[in-house]
Amino acid sequence: MTASTPTAAGATLPRTLALVAVFAALIAALTMAPAIPVGPLGVPITLQTLGVALTALVLGAKRGGLAVLLYVVLGLAGLPIFARFSGGLGALAAPSAGYLLAFPVAALVTGALATLVLRRSLRAKGLWLFGCALAGSFLVTHPAGILGMMINGHLSLQAAFLADLAYWPGDLVKSALAAALAVGILKAFPALAARNPSGL
Repeated sequence: MTASTPTAAGATLPRTLALVAVFAALIAALTMAPAIPVGPLGVPITLQTLGVALTALVLGAKRGGLAVLLYVVLGLAGLPIFARFSGGLGALAAPSAGYLLAFPVAALVTGALATLVLRRSLRAKGLWLFGCALAGSFLVTHPAGILGMMINGHLSLQAAFLADLAYWPGDLVKSALAAALAVGILKAFPALAARNPSGL
């Protein structure tokens, strides 16, 4: 019995790497949708947050966090996979830097909460997953985004908060869509809902 454990762990690693790569590519693909600049700094509305939420809900905290981190690292390395086909370290000086750097942490929070939901026999799991996506967005992404606009955009706290409000309606819609898609994916692939205790 103990001899089979390493084999099982070894079999899990390629699957984990494949899932991480696929969902990182999914986020990059969603980012290719036209960005809509809003607010005084022109920080765009994109589908990045939809991809981050969906990745976290489906993969959980560790795999989801790794997938989102991979996406961010590849973009900072120069691949044009950020909003408006941008990439490189220059993104760290942009007003949107706070949002971007918050994505992996938001995925960890959303994924951890989603795992708690999926491990319990709760009714209306889609609604609970919607709440998980909102938590990651409003507890992590938005505060970091506000901070980024204050530092890189030289806005006051009040001005940055008011600028951030423009993204709230869209994030509500994207969180709902991510939850609905996650329910369908997890129903089609129930093994993804049975989170591995090791996080892989």
